Formats: sequence, C-alpha cells, structure tokens
Amino acid sequence: MRPTVLLFDIDGTLVSMKGAGRRALVRAFTEELQRPDVFDDLEFAGMTDPAIIRYGLTRAGIPVDPDPVARLLAAYVAALEDEVRRSTNCLVHPGVEALLDAAAARAEIAIGLGTGNVRAGARAKLERLGLYHRFAFGGFGCDHEERPRLIGIGAARGAAHLGRPLADCRVVVIGDTPRDVEAAHAIGAAAVAVATSTFSTEALSATGAAAFRDLTAPGVLEAILG
Repeated sequence: MRPTVLLFDIDGTLVSMKGAGRRALVRAFTEELQRPDVFDDLEFAGMTDPAIIRYGLTRAGIPVDPDPVARLLAAYVAALEDEVRRSTNCLVHPGVEALLDAAAARAEIAIGLGTGNVRAGARAKLERLGLYHRFAFGGFGCDHEERPRLIGIGAARGAAHLGRPLADCRVVVIGDTPRDVEAAHAIGAAAVAVATSTFSTEALSATGAAAFRDLTAPGVLEAILG
C-alpha cells in the first residue's frame, strides 16, 4: 500500500466545542481592546486563527503588526483553555475514534492534524476530549496564516514521520468546509469532507471532495484509508 498521510481538521470535523473558540476570541478582544463586537458578522468556518485575528484588528482599526497579533493570540489561548475547561457539552463526532483506531493499526499511515488552530489552541481543544495524543504531527495556524500553506507543512511533516519523500506519499485532508477542500486541492491532496457542521454533503461534493454525512457513513473508511 502507498504510504499515506492523513491531515484532520479539528472544529466541525473531529469535534464540536459548542462555541468555545468564538467565546474565547470575543473575550480576548474585549480584554485587550474593549472591542467585543468585531466578529459579529464573521463566519469562522475554515478560517485560520491568525486570519481571524487579522480580521478583528482590521475591524478595530489597529495595524496588523506582530506585537498586537501575538498579544491577542496569547489572550485567546488563555481564554480558550478556560472555556474548554468549564464546558460541559463539547463532543467528539461519531466515527472519529473508530477511524483513528483503524488508521493507527496500519504502519504505512501517519495520522496528523491540518488545522487553522494555533498549536496551543489545538492542544487545548483535543486534550479536553482525550484526543490530542492520537496525532503525531500537524500543520497549524501558527505555521502559516494561509490554509494551503499550513496543509503543505503538515503533509511534509507526515512524510518525514513515515521516513518517506513527500512525493511518494498519498495525502488525504479530512475536513468539513469548502476551505478545507480548496487547501487539499491546492497541494495536490485528496479531500474527504463530512457534513457534520455548517455545509451539506451536496455543497461539499460540489467542491470536488468525496463527501459523506459523517465518519460512520458507508465508504468513508475506504475513501480515507485507501
């Protein structure tokens, strides 16, 4: 079997944090800038954390410079850790743990993350639900603001984890938004999309992904694992 790198999105794909991320971002902008309103009209689905911070700073009329970005990301992570610690209704989506078990049983498959979350945010969310240890590497929002670039970084780390050249590897991106699919296609990866959050299977299929209801649907394991 061809060596395979799996890159999983987090929010809406693996888990639902029931708004903890949005609440944490609003808290960060309230505490640092007294601007709780900057995200009122923004849909976060598929955006990276740095892109969201950039949007909020622009709406607040503040230059998008390294210092305010770093300060707001730190405030966001601190607020997120508190939000997920106190949350009682976040959940792992159906089929996630069975899929991870099936992938982990194959030595030629590397299991990683491809997420717009910064690494510390990814850890906070997934540790809360007992999943973070399942992922050996990843491409994160702190690697690059643009999703295709961070997905490419994650793919390269996955190939290194397998000890194989990236060109020899099959790369599969698993997500729940058109942005996940676009990023996969931008690096020449396969895209598998699940309709577990905002977008329907029809909308996801229209982007060129193999689209499924969720990770328990017939055919999804074959599409992901090969």
